[in-house]
Amino acid sequence: MKLVYSEEAVVDLIHLRAFIAEKDPSAAARVAAELIARIENICLFPEIGRSVPLAPEPKTVRDAVFGKYIVRYATHAEAVVILRIWHHYENREQSI
Repeated sequence: MKLVYSEEAVVDLIHLRAFIAEKDPSAAARVAAELIARIENICLFPEIGRSVPLAPEPKTVRDAVFGKYIVRYATHAEAVVILRIWHHYENREQSI
């Protein structure tokens, strides 16, 4: 299964890494690498996340929680599309 990142998800990753790097650059690299590794596993287990009931297509849009981070993604027959990534303290319910 192919893994695709939306533009918004790429911006989210850049933002998260920059935010963490302000306090600890080595932690920023470590967190980003760990998030990417976990996201890659979604292709192997696309049902790992919980469905998002308010999404236009709740059966295909899911949230996976990795530590303090939430990854919203959509599953399709040939691909998993990473839609958004955020820290659990951020309010992103509007990001459906």
